[in-house]
Amino acid sequence: MDVGLLIDGKSEAAQSRRSFDRCNPVTGKVAFTAAAAGREDVDRAVRSASRAFETWSLTGPSERRTILLRAADLMEERTSDFVETGIQETGATGAWLGFNVGFAAKILREAAAMTTQIQGEVIPSDKPGPLAMALREPVGVLVGMAPWNAPVILGVRAVAMPIACGNAVILKASERCPRLHRMIGDVLLDAGLPAGVLNIITHSVEDAPEIVSALIEHPETKRINFTGSTRVGRIIAEQAGRHLKPCLLELGGKAPLIVLDDADIDAAVNAAAFGAFLNQGQICMSTERIIVDEAVADEFVIKFTAKARDLPAGIPTDPVVLGSVVDAETITRVRDLIDDAVASGARLTCGGAPETGTIMPATILDRVTPEMNAFSAESFGPIVCVIRARDAEHALELANATEYGLSSAVFSADVGKALNLAKRMQAGICHINGPTVADEAQMPFGGVKASGYGRFGGRAGVDAFTELRWITIEDPHQHYPF
Repeated sequence: MDVGLLIDGKSEAAQSRRSFDRCNPVTGKVAFTAAAAGREDVDRAVRSASRAFETWSLTGPSERRTILLRAADLMEERTSDFVETGIQETGATGAWLGFNVGFAAKILREAAAMTTQIQGEVIPSDKPGPLAMALREPVGVLVGMAPWNAPVILGVRAVAMPIACGNAVILKASERCPRLHRMIGDVLLDAGLPAGVLNIITHSVEDAPEIVSALIEHPETKRINFTGSTRVGRIIAEQAGRHLKPCLLELGGKAPLIVLDDADIDAAVNAAAFGAFLNQGQICMSTERIIVDEAVADEFVIKFTAKARDLPAGIPTDPVVLGSVVDAETITRVRDLIDDAVASGARLTCGGAPETGTIMPATILDRVTPEMNAFSAESFGPIVCVIRARDAEHALELANATEYGLSSAVFSADVGKALNLAKRMQAGICHINGPTVADEAQMPFGGVKASGYGRFGGRAGVDAFTELRWITIEDPHQHYPF
């Protein structure tokens, strides 16, 4: 077995001795074999974390910071190992995976910086004499659930700030990248993180519902953070709600990029190509709808199509922009969206779904309308829709006509006009004259509507992973009315 569970600082087989295979999406061959955890393994991991929390929560910020900074350095040193593993497990390109490692190191360093920024305040009290304080304290054992699409970034994000705040964490690895997520644990252990502060559970596809339920239901887990699909996010929120456990959910997206009639078209084309086709469009912030003022739509589509046609696609070990999608189901889903749109009047300007394999070129659908499935369904593949708008107000109306609300963008030479639209965009993130795909470790990252709630990053992350408590020091001989 290539990948064991990480429990109490040791690599462990599942108690059932069961395992599962993760296959390379390009070759179809087994990439790695990992332990398939069951409920009894979840209990072992949570109890280990609960024991570790007792001492880790009392550890000073300097020690936490030192470990996290050392982990960031080790992660960068092991970039080639992460890249090689990621290509085998996810089919992503080396460039994307290398970026993942570099950004994950930034997340670790930002979490390290925040160890001395977990602050409270003294609040004036109406009672004479008492000292009233609001204090932020670690919560206990937290659960992080990370996806496969930005595997190192999102795996580290699920655990770094919770650990920095003094919590112990259970990371539920994605069944599509078990070794990558387990490697995060190895980095932190080698950096000096005490045994049990981070435990990692791997599981098979068929066992996922049971593992998720076991983690949420366990009496010693206190909060959950999840990054993944809206469908699964709803299930997690419902289960957590029954146990009154707070969730931080970063879910699906259908990001719009608005191009107004005064925009720099070449700049908008570059941002659209980056946002739509980075990592084969398999990013929650991927540009899925480009809403263009009809006055400049023809020019935009001509230039955008030419740009997309020049993006090389192929085996992820080659120097390509687009590698493999994660599985054949993605190709089937995207093909259905294309067929439905073309049958209803849309125009395929480049690309298309391959008959076989998981390598798909950059694909553009022009003249998409709200009645087509491609307008509303998250594709999570290398396809983007162009929708034509009458004017700026119509563009905003089209942009907000979605259940999702994660990222968005507006291109215009008039920053005041663009800012006015950005303020009315129903999304947690909006970039003016920039791509929809962007993240920084210190920024408040998250969405609204069906894209989830809560925020990762910076002070917002500290708030998510600590408990705010009111504590007073009072005169024991104070006056009472009776």
